[in-house]
Amino acid sequence: MKRAEWNAEFARRFSKREDELKWLYCELYHSDMKAWDYFVGMLYRAWQQRPEPLKAMDRERETRPDWYKGHDLVGMQMYVNAFAGTLKGVEKKLNYLKECGVNYLHLMPLLKSPKGRSDGGYAVSDFRSVQPELGTMEDLYALSEKCHEQGMAVCLDFVMNHTSEDHEWAKKARAGDPEYQRRYFFYDTWDLPNWYEQTVPQVFPTTAPGNFTWCEEAKKVVMTTFYPYQWDLNYANPTVFNDMTDDMLNLCNHGVDIVRLDATPYIWKALGTTCRNLPQVHTLIRMMRMVCEIVCPGTLLLGEVVMEPSKVAPYFGTVEKPECHLLYNVTTMASIWHTVATRDVRLLAHQMEQVFSLPREYTFLNYLRCHDDIGWGLDYDFLSQFGQQQVPHKKYLNDYFTGKWPGSPARGELYNDDPRLGDARLCGTTASLCGVESARKAKDGSALNMALTLDETLHAFMFTMSGVPVLYSGDEIAQENDNGYHHDPLKADDSRYLHRGNMDWDKAKKRRDPHAPEGRLFAAIRRMEEIRAQHRAFDGAADTWLLNTGNDHVLGIGRYYKGEKLLALFNFDTAQQIAWVNDPDPYADLLSGKPADAKAVVLPACSFQWLYREMGKE
Repeated sequence: MKRAEWNAEFARRFSKREDELKWLYCELYHSDMKAWDYFVGMLYRAWQQRPEPLKAMDRERETRPDWYKGHDLVGMQMYVNAFAGTLKGVEKKLNYLKECGVNYLHLMPLLKSPKGRSDGGYAVSDFRSVQPELGTMEDLYALSEKCHEQGMAVCLDFVMNHTSEDHEWAKKARAGDPEYQRRYFFYDTWDLPNWYEQTVPQVFPTTAPGNFTWCEEAKKVVMTTFYPYQWDLNYANPTVFNDMTDDMLNLCNHGVDIVRLDATPYIWKALGTTCRNLPQVHTLIRMMRMVCEIVCPGTLLLGEVVMEPSKVAPYFGTVEKPECHLLYNVTTMASIWHTVATRDVRLLAHQMEQVFSLPREYTFLNYLRCHDDIGWGLDYDFLSQFGQQQVPHKKYLNDYFTGKWPGSPARGELYNDDPRLGDARLCGTTASLCGVESARKAKDGSALNMALTLDETLHAFMFTMSGVPVLYSGDEIAQENDNGYHHDPLKADDSRYLHRGNMDWDKAKKRRDPHAPEGRLFAAIRRMEEIRAQHRAFDGAADTWLLNTGNDHVLGIGRYYKGEKLLALFNFDTAQQIAWVNDPDPYADLLSGKPADAKAVVLPACSFQWLYREMGKE
């Protein structure tokens, strides 16, 4: 179709971004105008195919582009099969999600992938088909329609770094087709792969060592950064970028509001580098941002960047040239659990200082637990001043959270344990890591109360931070580890399934019982969600700062926005502590509504307090 025949709405959006988009595309792909023309035509076709209700939502969100930056979004992450069996099953549970206060639903990978070789759905064999036992693409669109009617946004993973070895492209590459081999990284000998290995770190050194795999059918070596059945895509080939972008837009046209870009830093490879965070990655993400602004401007990009803070923030881009709308606050998550184990808030305070120094336009997705393991990517340069060295400190953290440390109530398991390097990651649900599981097994009411109090405090901390808080399904009812995964041959070798168990609907039935642990935690989280939605002080645009509590066991955070001031205090110790603040102004306890002083605040073990003041009112 000629440009003169384009719809005016599409033409307006495209023309606004054409110069930069074309410049970046031609720079990356050496002015391949044939590829560019195909790319532009593909964008228009995707816009034409976009259902009218989604176009209407795009127009509405264009009028308020900061719709996700306030203080009323609450997310929940889940596996469809674990939560409700199928997509239709999730649709039937939307009332439960509404009761949970959820209006941002993150569905874990559900596209077609081979059983036993999918890494939890992250090895996609068909980006345009849902895993048959979960439903169909039509079911996905129907669910998204129902979610939109309920005021819920839908998030879905887009695995863009690689495909399954069973993908149509991989099958043709394996059969020797040179065009499809160029969509991956194929080498006739091990010479170049061995050069790569000198500079490219290993993602899974114990379970999937190396970054390359011998493909017997093709008699060649193929790049496989993650697992041997996940073949890395070559984004230096414009066909890969064009077709993968088309696949992403197809998901958007099925009602996906937030696209989680999986393994974002890895998507560009270059010999002699780490193949991480290369400049071309930012070019690709910037182009994808503009693609969404043209075709589906109601859509957000969520970048999965599991790196140290200095590597994460650049994926926001700049205010003038933004990249991702949202990024995971991964270092804060790890620092929270470090603080639980050490009862020392200094590292977490240091991490908060870094977050608070970033522009308020940057929006993080905050979480305590997710589908993945906890990696101890902490600031060991900072910790060294307190005598904490990386290898022994990681061992302490893992011993504490697996219950090996004397007196530890936590119950988790290690993932990718590498005794040679003294390194391992950690798995477990929030409740089990807080001590709920061990207390219930011991029938220790005092320990259970302490564990639930800690669980509530950690959620309060998450809700205090600017950004989008996301619960992991089951955390709202203190769901414990699924130790039964050991008996499933398809899961037994992957300890991450410890916290990927099926939703316990019998536990969920107790959510309204204030005397049950499930009911206590459910009510506490809902109360915090409601308070957060009601008060401007929690807005993403708020001023934020650290409070000096004079106590290394107590973290203090201040927030201010449009006349509302909040002082949030968190005691990470298992004993009562005092926050040595001295604010003479009158405050109220947000949870109880009762007057409260902000002077020498006494905090019971593992507890928190939200002190609120509306300026100008006494």
